[in-house]
Amino acid sequence: MRWSESFLPTLRDEPADAEAVSHKLLVRAGFVRQLMSGAYSLLPLGQRVWLKVVAIVRHEMGAIGAQEFRLPALHPAELWQRSGRWTSVGEEMFRLVDRKGADIALGMTHEEVFAAIATELRSYKQLPQIWYQIQTKFRDEPRPKSGLLRVREFTMKDSYSFDLDASGLDRAFQRHFEAYRRIFLRCGLDTLAVEASVGAMGGSASIEFMVPSAAGEDRIACCGSCGYAANVEKATSALPAQSDGPGLAAPEPFATPGVRTIEALARMSGGAPAERQIKTLVYLLDGTPALVLLRGDHALSEQKLLDGTGARELRPASEAEIRAALGAGPGSLGAVGVQRLQILADPALESRRDMVTGANRDDFHLRGVDVARDLRVSRWLDLREVKAGEPCPMCDAPLKIEISIEVGHIFKLGTRYSEALGAQVLDEAGASRPIVMGSYGIGIERAMAAVVERCHDADGIVWPLAIAPFEAVVTVVNPKQPATSDAAGAIYDALRAQGIDVLLDDRDERPGVKFKDADLIGFPYRITVGPKGLEEGKVEITRRKTKSSHSIDVRKAADAVAESILEERSFSPGV
Repeated sequence: MRWSESFLPTLRDEPADAEAVSHKLLVRAGFVRQLMSGAYSLLPLGQRVWLKVVAIVRHEMGAIGAQEFRLPALHPAELWQRSGRWTSVGEEMFRLVDRKGADIALGMTHEEVFAAIATELRSYKQLPQIWYQIQTKFRDEPRPKSGLLRVREFTMKDSYSFDLDASGLDRAFQRHFEAYRRIFLRCGLDTLAVEASVGAMGGSASIEFMVPSAAGEDRIACCGSCGYAANVEKATSALPAQSDGPGLAAPEPFATPGVRTIEALARMSGGAPAERQIKTLVYLLDGTPALVLLRGDHALSEQKLLDGTGARELRPASEAEIRAALGAGPGSLGAVGVQRLQILADPALESRRDMVTGANRDDFHLRGVDVARDLRVSRWLDLREVKAGEPCPMCDAPLKIEISIEVGHIFKLGTRYSEALGAQVLDEAGASRPIVMGSYGIGIERAMAAVVERCHDADGIVWPLAIAPFEAVVTVVNPKQPATSDAAGAIYDALRAQGIDVLLDDRDERPGVKFKDADLIGFPYRITVGPKGLEEGKVEITRRKTKSSHSIDVRKAADAVAESILEERSFSPGV
């Protein structure tokens, strides 16, 4: 391709609304343009990167025996109603009604559709199967932001495994795990695999592939000593045991006028430090109020509450709902004497004595609370969110909390969808059994943006060779001079003849503009052909990643660059 005949619209200024580095650079370098909130057009450079990421994904999926499908993005409500997700997913799903009055969804994911197709499987002899597609997904994000990192329309590689039993699922899960590792490494991403919540997808286990980045929206707890890593929605830590005094024979009320927070009670004379308080929250779980208890210095993970209770919906109770349930307002709440409501407590409170909690009477608290004696706990659940510095649950080393981008997620679904959609096979004994499923996703555009977040410098993007829009650019310093133009054209033709993905910058622009554009876009190699160098029979080769340059005989330039590119390609085969 010739730059003068291409649409490569670079910009000098950053978009005003951009916060993430990837958003700024992908717009400035001419890869994407925003159509509306959460929807982006891929321009020619962006499309070239997208195709190269997809090629890597297809190659690695083929290597584990996956078969490619392409399924509709329009889904009948009936499929999602059968799985129960039509109501449980919430407002993130785009819903519409067609001209005949039928309810339809824009697909967020395709578990239901693939499970429906799997009803055509009849025998265990047809298993295992791995099916996948690369398809558009839709999610009505309440706050789309950060360019391609949080959008409402995006492309996902979603694959699904179908097995007779859990051991088969374990094998498919491991094969996907290893394939994902290879995919991300080939794209230039060093990912961290972390334990994660199954969330609305359901199932027995899930692993997220994370890329540490300040632009991310996920927080992970990780241990630098033993390698433990988990999303904070799933992470645990080994809290040191607390030493309690003997306490009181019964809870004793005391006045706390105007005290409404854990911090205020800790500062109050005669109060208690946060770790000796019982934090009492009121939540509605599927519409039913419940008390949630944590140590005063701990924060609730709502995802853990959802996972632990199996609730489809939760929300904090309003003040009116709290007063109706307990007779007091927030800040004076406790579980002592509560009989009618379900009480869910975090294990950090188990067996604690001499604690302080609200008295369910405005401006009063109770001291001397013995958890085992005075509270009727319905269920003990891991509810708290871990904090940096707490001991690792595996080795007791201090945990770190890192902000990360999720680029892939794999789930052990089990039989949830196969049972709901009727996907069953006959086993060797002739008995009918639901198919055991797994689900595995990669966001294509999100992976592109994550690469930019990790691979950039002050001058622009530094694309890994495997997914760069072009592997090399031949920059003509003075295209109006025939000798310069001819020499550049010969190098360009020679590179193309050797299968190199190369762009010829033949624009009538100042050299500085061309160099800045090349660095901004991030071509791995730049070959600069100018009159001064040609006088000595030389051209300059610049490596974008290292910014190192050297002169070389014009007759050897194409072969030298091609050899370097082909050698580097050998570490990312199949593209």
